[in-house]
Amino acid sequence: MPLSRIAESLQKGMPPQGLPSSIKFDCGADGVLVLTGAQVLRDDQPTDCTIRISADNLDKLLRGKLNPMTGVMMGKLKLSGDATAALQLSKLLKS
Repeated sequence: MPLSRIAESLQKGMPPQGLPSSIKFDCGADGVLVLTGAQVLRDDQPTDCTIRISADNLDKLLRGKLNPMTGVMMGKLKLSGDATAALQLSKLLKS
């Protein structure tokens, strides 16, 4: 799924009050998605937590087809920065 469609999907699932910390999905050559407040942005900027993941694996993660812990252990996603900020993603992940 293209990053633009993933961004649209994330935006629909954002809580109205927004997220307390900012999170960046760094998808390499495909680009970045930044979750800040109640917005999903495509512009790269500093965030509290960065998750390096392919666009394909990000799509799987958000659809509940990739378990976050399994993804970390298998090297499919890498966290840097404030790892507790990543816990906010549970609000956006489909079970």
